Amino acid sequence: MPTASAICESLQSPGPGGLFRVSTFDIAADLRYRVLKRSTMLLNIHALSSSRQTILSESFEAHPGVSWEEFPLETGENRYIRLDTGDVDSLSIRYRVRVETRTQMIGHDEIREVPVSRIDRTAIPYLFPSRYCQSDRIGRLADKLFDGIADPYDKAVAVADWIHDNIDYLSGSTDSATSAFDTVTQRAGVCRDFAHLGIAMCRAMSIPARYFTGYACGMEPPDFHACFEACVGNRWFIFDPTRRAPLNGLVRIAHGRDAADASLATIFGAMQMESMEVSCTSEDFQPLAAEDLAHHAILSQS
Repeated sequence: MPTASAICESLQSPGPGGLFRVSTFDIAADLRYRVLKRSTMLLNIHALSSSRQTILSESFEAHPGVSWEEFPLETGENRYIRLDTGDVDSLSIRYRVRVETRTQMIGHDEIREVPVSRIDRTAIPYLFPSRYCQSDRIGRLADKLFDGIADPYDKAVAVADWIHDNIDYLSGSTDSATSAFDTVTQRAGVCRDFAHLGIAMCRAMSIPARYFTGYACGMEPPDFHACFEACVGNRWFIFDPTRRAPLNGLVRIAHGRDAADASLATIFGAMQMESMEVSCTSEDFQPLAAEDLAHHAILSQS
């Protein structure tokens, strides 16, 4: 078990309210679509700007020239591009961004439980069942597995560990209609499914939980990545049941009740993806190891 001084030495910059690790990431996303008929696309691949995630530079291009606009949804921070394909029969999208993140870690002994009666109002919607996270259907299973754990943060950790140990990560095993209930029944899925199951189990135990989608440094093969966040003591903490990417190597794109709120691309019309290339690299990134997290939790970036 590492000492407190060893943990501090592994982090680049300790500060008030916890320990911090600062990293800079260079991100590229290239998408190519075949346009079958004139369509409108809502694209959600832009990195968010927050108190611990700063956009240093950014560019977005759509070829050939088509009409598009950027806007945030009124119901949240997520950044969208609304794009009209016009008369083109193919579309290429190029996004580049450089982001600095400040990963904040706090000691487990600093996490305080609050009753539902004192949960922040903004977290209340993340207590309810949603399209892909049917917490009402897996409540009995969650109680059976985790009822003996008193602390809600420890419960969220146990949920992530159980999913990792009991659900097979299997590409192609699920589709866009797969729900948390399907995943726990089939015992297989991808990051999206792992996140939905984690959310559903937390909500079943009255822990607000939400879906996270973003870029991930160090993940092979490179791709967009999904995790879940749990709210304990009115602070959000991030968990990745897949363990396919270091938690301090994540760059947030969006969050929501489930993937329906944070879809990377929603198409009104008819388009077919032909290729997708994603990369997230860094020259100064130092991934947190398991021993770094033995006594510390990672706060979410928003």
